[in-house]
Amino acid sequence: MTNRRDFLKLVTVGSLLYAAPSLLALGHLNLGVGTYSYHGLSLDDMVVQLNALHVREIEMSRGEFMLMNHPQPQLFRAAREKLDRAGIRCYSYYSATIKDDQDIERAVRFAKLLGCSNITGDATGSVLNRIDQRLTQEGLTFGLHNHFFPHIKFAYESPDEVLNALSGLSKTMGATADTGQFAICGYDPAGAIRKLAPRLRMVHVKDVKAKGEEENVLLGTGIAKIPAVMQELRRQNFAGLVAIEYEKEGDVDQDMTKQLAFARKLA
Repeated sequence: MTNRRDFLKLVTVGSLLYAAPSLLALGHLNLGVGTYSYHGLSLDDMVVQLNALHVREIEMSRGEFMLMNHPQPQLFRAAREKLDRAGIRCYSYYSATIKDDQDIERAVRFAKLLGCSNITGDATGSVLNRIDQRLTQEGLTFGLHNHFFPHIKFAYESPDEVLNALSGLSKTMGATADTGQFAICGYDPAGAIRKLAPRLRMVHVKDVKAKGEEENVLLGTGIAKIPAVMQELRRQNFAGLVAIEYEKEGDVDQDMTKQLAFARKLA
């Protein structure tokens, strides 16, 4: 039999479900790490630090794995074995620029060797259509990456440029939004995340010191409005990987510990 106190609890919960389902639906974000953050470490030492931080998902974005450095399949096989033993899943492979069909085939092969479901990179023109066709065949998704380069106009600096490039392409093709790169280029990162929501595949969470400057800083101490970004991702119930990325030389162990702690409070 339901007593008065239990009945009032049921009524209260029911009222919340009816009145504010969006609040109750908010879940925790899927936090991970972009492994370029550990580009100064060996793969083995990186895995040790990821385990110490209880990181279970990553994007493989170390330089030696990118297409322009002509990696060999054995590099990916060896990495997969180490990650599997550590219980770390590779959600995405960062290929960098894809120029032609050969690059597409290599990116697909490397992503599958790592066990990834997504490829992050950039391409222009008809190559985007060919990426769309090939990755759709393989059941993979693609995240078009925004970027800043000093003294060079990159094709995808604004959220509108990303969306325009994706227009007319299938749902296979989406965006990997880099909050730090948007901020460097003068765009509001939270606004960019909101605008890209229908196409968002994954997010690089990064903070930077100032517009036009590439210096990375600890999350929450720069201009990338990280709390607003995380709030917007939670509002969207974003289910993809939210990867902390930190482009700094030298020992980053303590900094990454602080970054994960900061992000987890907001996730």
